[in-house]
Amino acid sequence: MIHTVQIPPDAQLAPLLRRYDDARAAKRRQMALGTAILAMAIALACIGAEVDPSKFWDQLGNFTSYFDRLMNLDSGDRVWTDPHEWFWGLRRWLRLLGETLLIAYVGTLTGAIGAFACCFLTGRNLVRSVLLRMLVRRWLEFCRTVPDIVFALIFIVAFGLGPLPGVLAIAIHTTGALGKLFAEVVDNIDMKPVEGIAATGGSWFSRVRFGVVPQVLSNFASYTLLRFEINVRGASVLGFVGAGGIGEELITAIRQFHYSDVSAILLLLVACVMAIDLSSEQMRHRLLALESAR
Repeated sequence: MIHTVQIPPDAQLAPLLRRYDDARAAKRRQMALGTAILAMAIALACIGAEVDPSKFWDQLGNFTSYFDRLMNLDSGDRVWTDPHEWFWGLRRWLRLLGETLLIAYVGTLTGAIGAFACCFLTGRNLVRSVLLRMLVRRWLEFCRTVPDIVFALIFIVAFGLGPLPGVLAIAIHTTGALGKLFAEVVDNIDMKPVEGIAATGGSWFSRVRFGVVPQVLSNFASYTLLRFEINVRGASVLGFVGAGGIGEELITAIRQFHYSDVSAILLLLVACVMAIDLSSEQMRHRLLALESAR
């Protein structure tokens, strides 16, 4: 089947082409203006932060050469030529990596429980008290605003070095982050089941248990899995300040210039995070598929 396209006369086509050219010119002007504003903002940021672009350019070679040194053993050979020497501390590193995973797991689980307990108190569709909603929201904002590494430093002073400060720091920060996400899910629920339970004389807890939780549980689980991925990386960084896990070994290797050890530990971390990302992504997709099938 042949389709024909009718071209309008030049008298009708000319105004359309002019408007099209004007629209393209306006788009280019907007792009140029946005680029100029971005360049000005970067320049002002460099001035405010006392960044010297010329020095940055001159020292750029040190940045790239560091990654090249990570690929060399102490003997000068490339790391992949002797994997046994490269991963000489594999057993110890795997144990510390497992400790990092446990810190992230316990901290995420504890934070998810705290967020679950708080999120139902933040929605105006469930709680009438403005003061209660405000207090809970401010608490969640405090938990997620303060960096987890600051919490870790505070708990290290209180409880000493080890995994406990890392677990507590991740738990508090996760409570604030997940509490915000959980609250947004609760704000968008279908209120008909809740109103039906209230009409039969159900208590507030009954409305939440039977009217709200079944609607939001799959989304809560999906957000918790996503947060666990983030906390695994966060738990590795918390080890820099003595909060347990493989981060302590990594910062020690960096400070002592054991380049091959740094690359081996980083490779283990990347492989672990990739495996967690892939598995949790599949789980999240399954949960969302179950939610959409209802």
